[in-house]
Amino acid sequence: MRIERKERLEATIMHADLDSFYASVEQRDNPALRGRPVIVGGGVVLAASYEAKAFGVRTPMPGREALALCPRAVVVKPRFDAYMDASQAVFEIFGDTTPVVEGISVDEAFMDVGGLRRISGTPVEIAARLRERVATEVGLPITVGIARTKFLAKVASAVAKPDGLIEVAPGTELEFLHPLPVRRLWGVGAVTEAKLADAGIATIGDLAGFGERGLSSLLGPGSGRHLYALAMARDPRRVETGRRRRSIGSQRAMGRRPKSEADIEATLLAIVERLGKRLRGADRVCRTVVLRLRFDDFGRATRSRSFLESTDRTDIIMAVARGLLDDAMPIIRDRGCTLIGLSLTNLDDHNCVQLTLPFEADHGADLDIAMDRLRNRFGRDAVTRAVLVGRHHGDDAPMLPD
Repeated sequence: MRIERKERLEATIMHADLDSFYASVEQRDNPALRGRPVIVGGGVVLAASYEAKAFGVRTPMPGREALALCPRAVVVKPRFDAYMDASQAVFEIFGDTTPVVEGISVDEAFMDVGGLRRISGTPVEIAARLRERVATEVGLPITVGIARTKFLAKVASAVAKPDGLIEVAPGTELEFLHPLPVRRLWGVGAVTEAKLADAGIATIGDLAGFGERGLSSLLGPGSGRHLYALAMARDPRRVETGRRRRSIGSQRAMGRRPKSEADIEATLLAIVERLGKRLRGADRVCRTVVLRLRFDDFGRATRSRSFLESTDRTDIIMAVARGLLDDAMPIIRDRGCTLIGLSLTNLDDHNCVQLTLPFEADHGADLDIAMDRLRNRFGRDAVTRAVLVGRHHGDDAPMLPD
């Protein structure tokens, strides 16, 4: 039996998003940077202040291109510990605001403030107080969008940036949404946007007017149905708390400099080491490994492979990741590689795995646990593989718990 979710009568879903998070923390902690174009990261732009964005600087643009666009930009090294401290402080304010918080990343979250009117006021009043607290207690600008759906709340916060607040009042959703460009829709990337443009579709209103049947013919039934629903402001998803990740991943930008196959493989192995430790630390197991590549011509490719049984073993994950890289190496030789990423998907809790009898002695799991303990106690590089000795593959960006 299909259960229809009732449409909200009030706009009670908020999307809160810290503005240029890393760069804002740097400007907060160093008054000399305030009002100046700031770029966080060296070889690749990790974040840019709005003063730098005004010159066209974007993430993850190569640092050389960013400085060509904005020669006066101040480049600072990332301080991930400072960003994580700021994120935790902001999320404490989120939790004080409402018990229904769904973290999306370290700098953004959805919140549901339905039912709080009598004790906290209207959603706009709640959002205004939240913004004031984040500015006063953490010293950072934050933008909030309010709407009846998660999708529309996120669009509203994007439109309100920087340091703004927008409520999309019930009944005005289509009036707000339809003049916006189609790239505001979840699921519309560069390829889909170009395909829509060829069909004469530039705005969300154009897309809605094209109709679900026309979009399904143009983009396929799944994408057509999805985009038409969003264009009509339909999004039944609730703000969910306590939901665990469906995948974990990491990537490294490698720049446009020439790099050997050994460098690329070493970068992949470093990513596998860190993801394996994260997987075990969260008591999860994975079933699928996904390799993502970006080439010198900005093209992308994805390769994936699944296991017969879920695992958290670094050696097993590494063998599959190496195999995927070996398969992709002919393309890399031809087109170069500027980014390599790995995701572990089809996650499950560790205690959901069917145990097998140990017919053969295998100490791989014990080795993983021993290495995890050494790294937790003495640091990430206390013990490493020989191929990674003397190499630095970048620090891990802050992230929500796995």
